Amino acid sequence: MKLRRLIGQLLMTGAAMLMVAPAVWMISTAFKPEKEVLSAQPHWIPQTVTTENFAKLAERAEEFPIGRWFANSVGISLSVTVLTLLVTSMAAYAFSRLRFPGRDGAFVAVVSTMMIPSQVCLIPVFLIVQKMGLFNTYPGLILPALASPLGVFLLRQFFITIPKELEEAAALDGASLWTIYSRIIIPLAQPALATLAIFTFLASWNDFVWPLIVTNDVEMRTLPVGLSIFQGRYTAEYGITMAAATLSSIPAIIAFLLFQKRITQGIALTGLKG
Repeated sequence: MKLRRLIGQLLMTGAAMLMVAPAVWMISTAFKPEKEVLSAQPHWIPQTVTTENFAKLAERAEEFPIGRWFANSVGISLSVTVLTLLVTSMAAYAFSRLRFPGRDGAFVAVVSTMMIPSQVCLIPVFLIVQKMGLFNTYPGLILPALASPLGVFLLRQFFITIPKELEEAAALDGASLWTIYSRIIIPLAQPALATLAIFTFLASWNDFVWPLIVTNDVEMRTLPVGLSIFQGRYTAEYGITMAAATLSSIPAIIAFLLFQKRITQGIALTGLKG
């Protein structure tokens, strides 16, 4: 038994190291001089620590507006996260509490869309956005991301675990559906909402394909797309590219650290019945 546990711990440690290694190499390269980056003998720890890559990045801010890309990513990711929580929580509340014809069938249809690869929907969604005149606009970047069947499923399963007696007592006191939803359901669903929030924020922050095809203005780009342009222009200067990537990863790391305690709790409490 001890041997099996030791083997399991070694395997998990190895897997964790493999997952962390790219991030460690990125940060290490960001603080290396260009000569050391291109050295034939790689070093995980910089032999000479320097911030020149970040200085060069700041010098080229006019040509490559990384500050604007950063602001775009923050604004779009936060907007997508907040609006997704609002839309999916209302849909989940309807599927878990309200009774209407075709409710179960509609829920199955919504959940079934998770099996459709997102790439299949790119062209139809792009055509819709273009017809609506939202190409190269912030609404065009935000609105298509609000449809989250995973969010509806996650929150619906959590809402089912909330005792109905709380809602019945509130209804007897004259509370409306909106009051019950906003004053009872939402406060009790904070673990699930936090879990969905971090997943949504990270997915939006790291999204590359949709911002690439729905924008054509350099200042409308988000960080992932902007960094790809930067890397294509300075193909030999890996240190600058890694410095930009390190800066772009900071908000995602902060978001994860803020909500990490809620993630496990939310997943553990979701889907217990129903």
